[in-house]
Amino acid sequence: MQRPRAAERPLYAALTALLVLCAAACGSRLPESDFERPTAGAPTDAPPLRVGILVSATSPIGGDAFTGPGDGARAYFDVLNTRGGIGGRRVQVETCDDGGSGIGNTACVHELLDEKKVFALVATTALDYAGASLVSAAGAPDIGGQPLGNAYETYPHLYGIYGSLAPRKGGKPGWDGTLYGGTETYRYFKREHGASTAAVVSYNQASSAAYARLTAQGLREEGYTVVEEQVDFALPNFRAVAADLKERGADLVLDALDTHGNAQLCKAMDAVGASVTAKVTNVQNWSSTVPADYADAPRCRNALWVTGGSRNYDDKDDPQVREFRTALQNSLTRNGRNPDALSQWQLEGWAAAMWFTDAASSCPSGALTRACVERYLDREEPYTARGLLLPVRYAPTTVPPAERHTCVSVARWRDGTGWVTQRDMSRNCFTVPQLPYKP
Repeated sequence: MQRPRAAERPLYAALTALLVLCAAACGSRLPESDFERPTAGAPTDAPPLRVGILVSATSPIGGDAFTGPGDGARAYFDVLNTRGGIGGRRVQVETCDDGGSGIGNTACVHELLDEKKVFALVATTALDYAGASLVSAAGAPDIGGQPLGNAYETYPHLYGIYGSLAPRKGGKPGWDGTLYGGTETYRYFKREHGASTAAVVSYNQASSAAYARLTAQGLREEGYTVVEEQVDFALPNFRAVAADLKERGADLVLDALDTHGNAQLCKAMDAVGASVTAKVTNVQNWSSTVPADYADAPRCRNALWVTGGSRNYDDKDDPQVREFRTALQNSLTRNGRNPDALSQWQLEGWAAAMWFTDAASSCPSGALTRACVERYLDREEPYTARGLLLPVRYAPTTVPPAERHTCVSVARWRDGTGWVTQRDMSRNCFTVPQLPYKP
C-alpha cells in the first residue's frame, strides 16, 4: 500500500529499523534572531547563503545507497552560482555524513545548525533522522528530503519531496499515529495491463513483513488475488519462491527486499522460467546500474517496472531533464566519478534544490527569512519543479481523506535503451481509497 504522494518511498525504509540501533539526543536551539533579521540589500560581494545537505553517505546499507539526492542538489547549486546565486548571494553547500546512525544524525544537525549556521537543509537523505525534532525546534526549513522514516509526516518545518496532508504538529506521525496510503500503483497495473494475481515477497523480519502486509492489503483492496511469499533473511531460498510464483500464475511481483534480494529473486525467476507482466521495483533502484545489478537475470531484468512521483531521469526529450543530466554529468566528472551513473534520486535532489531556490527567490529583496521561505512552501498552489515533480503540496487537514485523486510516474527497463517512460505522468491518474496503517 502506498502513502499519499509518497507512493514509492524506498523499500529500504521498511528494513532500516532492523539495521541500526538509534538514540536521539537533546540539544541547543539556534536563536531565531540569527535568521529573522532582513538582510540589507544584495551586493555582488554579499556573504554566501549557507545550506546544509545531511546524508547517510556511509551506512550499514552501503556507501552509495543514499548519496543520490545530495549529488543532484549540489549540481543544481553549482549551476545556480554561475548565474549569480540567489539575490546576488552565492549558495555555499555544507555537507555532513551521519554514518547512518541516530547519534551521528543528531551530531550532524548540531554541526550544520549550530556550528555552520546553515539557513536551511536541502535534500536530506538520512537512514535514521533522529535529529528531526531538533531541526523543527530550531525553525529551520528542511526542503525536499527523502522520507525514509516518518519525520516528514510528524514535524513542522520539514518538507519531504512528496508532500503531505498530515497535521505535522510533532509527537505522533500522521493523524494521531495513523498514516494513510493510496493504491494508485496497483490500480495502474490492473487497469493498464490487466494484472490480476500479485505476489508480495518479503524477508522474515518484522519491518519487511509489516511492509509486505500493507502492500497485500492495498492489492486486495484493488481486487487482486494475492500470493504472499517470505524468505529467510540469512539463508533465503529464492528458487523455491520463484517456482511457487510460476505455479500460482503471478503476473505482478512486488517486494519488501533490498537491491541484492531483488537481484537474487530475479535470477531465480529466470532459472525456473517464471515470466511476469511486471516485476515492480522501487524508486531507489530507478538507476542506470540495472544491467550490473541484474546481470544474471536478462528476462526478469527486462520485466522491471518502477513507479514514483517524479519525471523519468531517462526522459531525454524533456528540456528540464536534459538540463539536469548535463549539469549532473559535469559535476560527477569534476569530482572524478562516473558521469554515466545516473539515478532518479539524483533528479529528485536537483528538484529539491530548485524548490528551495524558488522559495528563497520569492522573498522581497533584502528580506530573506525562514518565515518567508516557508510561506512559499505552505502556499495553496502545488509545486512541480517546472514539471519534474508531480504536484507537491503541504496542506494539513484535521481529518484524513477517505480517497484521493493522484497520479503516478511509470517507467520500464529495456536493455539498450534504459528506463522508458510509460505515458506522461500527468495522465496516469486515478481516484483511489486511502487505507489506514500504523507506522
